[in-house]
Amino acid sequence: MTYKNKNLDFKKLRPETQMVRGGTIRSNFGETSEAIFLNSGFAYNSAETAESRFNGEAPGYVYSRYLNPSLKMLEDKLALLEGAEAACVMASGMAAVFASIMCQIKTGDHFIASKVLFGSCFHIATKILPNYGIEVTLVEGTDHKAWEQAFKKNTKVVFIETPANPNLEIVDIKFVADLCKKNSACLIVDNIFASPYSQKSMELGADIVVYSTTKHMDGQGRTLGGCVLGKEQFIKEILLPFHRHTGPAMSPFNAWVVLKSLETFQLRMERHCENARKIAEFLENHPKIKRVLYPTLKSHPQFEVAKKQMLNGGAMLAFEVKDGKKDTFAFMNRLQIIDISNNLGDSKSLITHPATTTHSNMSRDEQEKIGITESMCRLSVGLEHVDDLISDLNQALNN
Repeated sequence: MTYKNKNLDFKKLRPETQMVRGGTIRSNFGETSEAIFLNSGFAYNSAETAESRFNGEAPGYVYSRYLNPSLKMLEDKLALLEGAEAACVMASGMAAVFASIMCQIKTGDHFIASKVLFGSCFHIATKILPNYGIEVTLVEGTDHKAWEQAFKKNTKVVFIETPANPNLEIVDIKFVADLCKKNSACLIVDNIFASPYSQKSMELGADIVVYSTTKHMDGQGRTLGGCVLGKEQFIKEILLPFHRHTGPAMSPFNAWVVLKSLETFQLRMERHCENARKIAEFLENHPKIKRVLYPTLKSHPQFEVAKKQMLNGGAMLAFEVKDGKKDTFAFMNRLQIIDISNNLGDSKSLITHPATTTHSNMSRDEQEKIGITESMCRLSVGLEHVDDLISDLNQALNN
């Protein structure tokens, strides 16, 4: 295998160039589009070569559950995009979340998370971790004093979503990161809602950043995938042993799909975010909307924090219809262009009713405590023309 411009420092290039050129491995055939290495294992020229690869003395691939050229290219490209030393891709976003936590925590340790979490993340924090004898504290994400009081001598891992799913609550990453450093705890930031286009969590102090590559990175609703990014020492010495022996590997085909999608990532995200901003402004002024939650609207409760740490408002927003669940469902059912789906980060605009789908594993009391009402909708804004999307929302609200 050969690397084009192997002496070129891709870290010095701009993101658009990194996503087109970075991480590329070419075979001896010299293909222009990266090949798919759709194989499970590798052959060795000798038994000695196999031994040296397995004991780490010689470079090379041994098994696609460990690593594969297609996965390696994607990892290198994502590390460039995030500004991280290293990356490890996995089979799904939740596999990445779970592995990033479990590889470094044990019975007797203390885990802290912000209260507003995606339904599966909430399940891990409240149901799975306690089964392993791990103490869990959920904190009001915007309350600095609560954060300060939450840390203990045995605090090992802190996990936050910001913007959070589904209500786009903003947690001050730098503030929490400083507390983590003071208390020798590891900060994991779920940056899925923002994407690396809208927020650079590592620059704000995050130790680890996790993504679902299913979302804006694939961006067309085709593949499942996840990624953990961090320092090289953490990835190689702590995460990879857990990953290799528990098996949440991404398929080479899925890695190739995401790899090719990243070539247009910057272009797509620019359109996503611009559309979302215009739709948020439209909805905020609509008489049938109770409130809109979008990070760069001045009405957002954490607007000042968002302005400080986000590069733009992102492609996601939430809003509440003035009436209850019945009328909210009727509004959703009248939409002609926007699809009802629990997915997000697609080229197609998708609307979700969190209380009955993505967060339905939470009780109504738990939902209400974090602001999930029966009239709340989560909107993932796509790449359609924004005027068509606004017309669709308007007719569904006014009928």
